[in-house]
Amino acid sequence: MSEAAGHTLGLIAGWGGLPRDLARAAGRHGHRVLALGFRGLTSEALADDVDRLVWLHLGELDKLIRTLREAGAREVVLAGKVPKTSLFETPDLVRPDARALALIGRLAERGDDAILCALAETLEAEGIRVRGQDELAPELLAPEGVLGVRTPTPAELADVRYAWPIAKAIGALDVGQTVVVRDRTVLAVEAIEGTDAAIRRGGALGREGACVVKVAKPTQDPRFDLPAVGPQTVAVLAQVRAAVLAVEAGRTLLLEREELIKIADGQDICVLGLRHGDAEPEEPT
Repeated sequence: MSEAAGHTLGLIAGWGGLPRDLARAAGRHGHRVLALGFRGLTSEALADDVDRLVWLHLGELDKLIRTLREAGAREVVLAGKVPKTSLFETPDLVRPDARALALIGRLAERGDDAILCALAETLEAEGIRVRGQDELAPELLAPEGVLGVRTPTPAELADVRYAWPIAKAIGALDVGQTVVVRDRTVLAVEAIEGTDAAIRRGGALGREGACVVKVAKPTQDPRFDLPAVGPQTVAVLAQVRAAVLAVEAGRTLLLEREELIKIADGQDICVLGLRHGDAEPEEPT
């Protein structure tokens, strides 16, 4: 627990279930939670898990900082996705103020890492520390080993080891963090469409028995965008009759773990946590 435990923690909340899980974790650690949600993106149900929820449009950076300062929030955590597809498909959700435009204009690259690092630097320059997701809720991190009842077959484990360095490579390029394979053939890599869409695309090509591997980026900043999987991820695997979901142990967040494992067991899906070194391809004999 940080020295600011018991004070107000800011939660900048995007899409998905992670903001609610982190809000609950913060509450268990004694924080009051001020959530800043984005219209048309953040779940309204987040209000049930926080002390206060303030709505913003994407790009209202001055209002975001002002709200945190007025609430006395000295720490903040970033949680949930801001899908780039939403920026293209629903541009009316985005209302960048002058400060946000200046921040974007200074960037040589506009990948997720570059934007989030610039946001973190801006907040910390205002005296607001950006906490790591893993630091706030270490209990959400995936453990090592098989997480349900089904173990992987040797062929499935070979597929996972084949896909692992490929997932690391696309992560290093800030393209995505998920690869779908079958019989040591890449069926899909995650890009702007996100994890679920990549699984659907790869699963459709593999028919059934595909393996899904999701890893942290080699230079993963734990303050934001840690890989996360939840019941919805496993439900998508079930829809395409995939066989395995392998994640990086200690560096992947498991949302609603009990429900995730329950769905996986019911659909005969193996959920596996591996450390990076243990997932490297084996040398041929």
